[in-house]
Amino acid sequence: MITMRCLILCFLGVFLFGCETTEPELREAPQIFTHFEPSYEYQNEPVPQTEQPTTVSKKITPPLKRTVIKKRPPRTTDLWVHIANNLHFTVYQNRALKSRINWYLKQPNYLPTVSKRAAPYLYHIVKKIEQKQLPMELALLPFVESDFRPTIASSQQAVGVWQLVGATAHHFGVKSDQWYDGRQDVLASTDAALNYLSYLHERFDGNWLHALAAYNSGEGRVKRAIDKNKKRGKSTDYWSLDLPKETADYVPKLLALSYLVKHPQKGINRPRLAYKPLTTTMNVGQQFDFSVIAKLSGVGSKQLHSLNQGYLKNQSSPNGPHTLLLPIGQETLLKSQFFRSNFAGEYIVKQDDTLYGIARHFDMSVTALQHLNNKQTSQISVGEKLLVGQPKTLPKSLTVDYKISPYLEYQEVAIPTLEIDYEVKQGDTLWSIGQLYDVPHSDLAKWNKLSASSVLTPGTSLILFIPQAEKPKVAPIEKDLLLDLQKTLNQPR
Repeated sequence: MITMRCLILCFLGVFLFGCETTEPELREAPQIFTHFEPSYEYQNEPVPQTEQPTTVSKKITPPLKRTVIKKRPPRTTDLWVHIANNLHFTVYQNRALKSRINWYLKQPNYLPTVSKRAAPYLYHIVKKIEQKQLPMELALLPFVESDFRPTIASSQQAVGVWQLVGATAHHFGVKSDQWYDGRQDVLASTDAALNYLSYLHERFDGNWLHALAAYNSGEGRVKRAIDKNKKRGKSTDYWSLDLPKETADYVPKLLALSYLVKHPQKGINRPRLAYKPLTTTMNVGQQFDFSVIAKLSGVGSKQLHSLNQGYLKNQSSPNGPHTLLLPIGQETLLKSQFFRSNFAGEYIVKQDDTLYGIARHFDMSVTALQHLNNKQTSQISVGEKLLVGQPKTLPKSLTVDYKISPYLEYQEVAIPTLEIDYEVKQGDTLWSIGQLYDVPHSDLAKWNKLSASSVLTPGTSLILFIPQAEKPKVAPIEKDLLLDLQKTLNQPR
């Protein structure tokens, strides 16, 4: 009898414990969205609510809460997989979305084709989106807007991969003149577009669908549609608004593409693309000619123009910008005299290093390396920083035709910079990274929109601009002497 009573009490205890334990609460889905599955009916369905457990006895001690640890997506070497892993909009189930999904499925090679055009830029766009903490879905917007064509123009004179109109581009800092149209410069227009989308997101109280609709048709039109529904007592969600057909189709196009990128097994060919930068930006620091840069760098003129379609002529404007996007990983570029003269940096001495070995590695003579570092002997120590090819003054002119000898021009030449990405490691701080690359940690914080005391999370990416070369010192030339020299140079030979 005692044994039977114990069994009954144990069974009752297990039953009551089960009543008290519930699954972790579902996170609130992003505004307006519910998950899409093609097999469902295309109608709105309420999100099921988790049943509340019935309290059986107040004397029972509630079980400890289970801690749900959100695992980080595994590290990938494929940029498209990284994009897919970070798409978080849940997709709404309706006929408009189904129609757009079917459109993409009828063109299974659409994404690989457009991805080839996006390849030089997509890594940089993804990193800019992550640094601004914006939804990864925005990386797909240039595909929807322009099929990633940098020079395409709409009937409303919207230009570039982000389809910016002149007024919007100007308001968000994109320069345009007879020399240069920043809307055709993929990275410059990306900065403007993301800033504009951030503004619209705030303008529409954190509703991304309203913000995207406003990006397509203007914030005034979307605001009027919302106000109209409010007056009539109707819902103001995106799907209930009375918007032009183009805008009504616009958001479903983005959501459908997002859904298929995340679920390529549904029938779309998701391309492969290395999860690393294929290009790097370089600030030349002065007006340049494409043919001169091509000769100095070893990159063909046609390829340079293809990567930098914001420049409308063979020269950059005298007033700038002077920034170029260049391919990386090419032997001709990395070994060119142009880079070796202007973008060499520091070397930190390691165990078993010798001055001779370092000099040979950087294709320098031991004497040159000693002179560069003010050394009287060949003695070096582990951890010591050595200059290896200290940046020299840039060529006085990188243009073919000039009216006056560049050696007589008295102007301040901008400091050249090379943009790199740095992945934060365990124990890194802004100060330690700044020391590693010899940049002020305050500059590092400013470049990445951080405070000087920010704590860094391992795995995040930071942007650095190197080297911090000294400005070339140009001695002023007396006016009379300058005039005499100019007259001499202008005399016929």
